[in-house]
Amino acid sequence: MKKGVLLAASLLVLLFAFTVYAEVKTDFGSSFRLRQEVWDNVVALDTLPSASAKDRDFFRLRISGWGKVSFTKDISFYTKLTTEPKYQIGSYRVNAKGDKLDEDELIFDNIYADFKNIFGAPVDFRIGRQDFLGPDGFGEGFLLLDGTPGDGSRSFYFNAAKLTWRITKGNSLDFVYITDTQTDTYLPVLHPGNKKQLTASNEKGFVVYSKNKIGDNFNLEPYYIYKIEDSFGATPKLKLNTIGARAVFSQNRWTVKGEFAHQFGEYDSGRDRTGNGGYFFVGRKYPDITLKPEFELGFVYLSGDDPSTRNKHEGWNPLFSRAPNWNELIIYTMINETIRDAGPIPGYWTNMLIYKAGGKVSFSENTGLSAAYSYLGAD
Repeated sequence: MKKGVLLAASLLVLLFAFTVYAEVKTDFGSSFRLRQEVWDNVVALDTLPSASAKDRDFFRLRISGWGKVSFTKDISFYTKLTTEPKYQIGSYRVNAKGDKLDEDELIFDNIYADFKNIFGAPVDFRIGRQDFLGPDGFGEGFLLLDGTPGDGSRSFYFNAAKLTWRITKGNSLDFVYITDTQTDTYLPVLHPGNKKQLTASNEKGFVVYSKNKIGDNFNLEPYYIYKIEDSFGATPKLKLNTIGARAVFSQNRWTVKGEFAHQFGEYDSGRDRTGNGGYFFVGRKYPDITLKPEFELGFVYLSGDDPSTRNKHEGWNPLFSRAPNWNELIIYTMINETIRDAGPIPGYWTNMLIYKAGGKVSFSENTGLSAAYSYLGAD
């Protein structure tokens, strides 16, 4: 952690040095999210669960504050602090003392520096703790979405360095290096006694991701991802390659999108790891009709492990996307099945066939209602 503190301090000194030569602009804000969750037989589907798997009814209070300093139009620094205490109103307690309140830790949710148009070239560089969401994201988040799955939706950050080469308008190439730890060891936290497990093990990754707009209606995004998952428990170290592509076609308010990837690699024990995964969806929006309805139909395929092949693991690895991509609650039911590969962390999507139909209506610009039906099977 000392190295992380020194690195952060050095970065701050370097960035604030720019104030001597430029007019500094600042921006800041905060957010608060209140969510109630009810877990009724959600993990084991058992009406008489063990003491450690009691049903839960609790509030999550996520509180964040952020600030941004722009030294020039191309150089800026951003940081965000977050905490998410939980209060139990059911029979479950957070510890042996019977406490209802999980005070949580105060974390550096984001802390990074941006350098754009480096040396006048169409190259941008971001280094530090950052999210891959929204305009900074990669496709649907099929493989790159959440670097901290162990804390739920408290945070999504990656400790990463990302270089973007804007080749032409609508065409770019990203190079990303990721280093995420099982618990937060790079930066200090307040109330470290409540330090959360963020991943099953220490993880590293290297990503090459190309975004290409072809004509007015078609986008193609090929990519390569190399990931290292350190050993944990009885699970040996894994080195895994993933090659895939995402494609989106939109015309006349119709959207057709799909993605497919193949995985290959090896555990330190000598066991091979392979997998295939992808999805295909078609949808339409009706913005001129009352409530602006829209619908989407799709299919998801994630390969499963064949238990008869002891020297090979064919199950899909979601890499950095252990999140409620396809369903909010089924991810908890999957924990017992995937604990050998993912540890006690939900969202390890694998061995699954999903047929999904969904729709949405909008009551206002900021208010809507979404509903979906999924039929699930195994590979």
